[in-house]
Amino acid sequence: MSTHSLLDALPPESRQRLLDTAAHEVPLVLDSRVFEEGRRADRFWIIRSGRVEVDLHVPGRRPAVVETLGQDDLLGWSWLCSPHVWHMGAHVVHAGQALEFDAATVRELCAADAVLGRAVYKYVAETVAERLYGTRKRLLQLYGPQADIAED
Repeated sequence: MSTHSLLDALPPESRQRLLDTAAHEVPLVLDSRVFEEGRRADRFWIIRSGRVEVDLHVPGRRPAVVETLGQDDLLGWSWLCSPHVWHMGAHVVHAGQALEFDAATVRELCAADAVLGRAVYKYVAETVAERLYGTRKRLLQLYGPQADIAED
């Protein structure tokens, strides 16, 4: 994962505008759901402290944990592209704090400020790519050709 947060990836003026216009601090309450798969994605978070598991609904079973996120990680990207619906859920496993961003306001800021927009879209795209690569590696460990050998 990147060693910096979305805020670190922004030019100082853009960062301040984003913080002043679209962000506020929120608690991450232990054992709470941050968002649910299938619901409207109208915000996102940068985790300041604590841990959040991103999970996937599995009918008849507990949600499958896809990834665990912590300090400086971006939580949520479904807000960026239509239809703005969460594809997964998120559950707080260690209480903490996060910066919560209003997605509609951020999209408006990105449309009005090309520098901010490029930086946000680039950061989110790189984050998605890194996480997809990590998921691919985990799936290969579980189901790849070597997985059969490890079970013997």
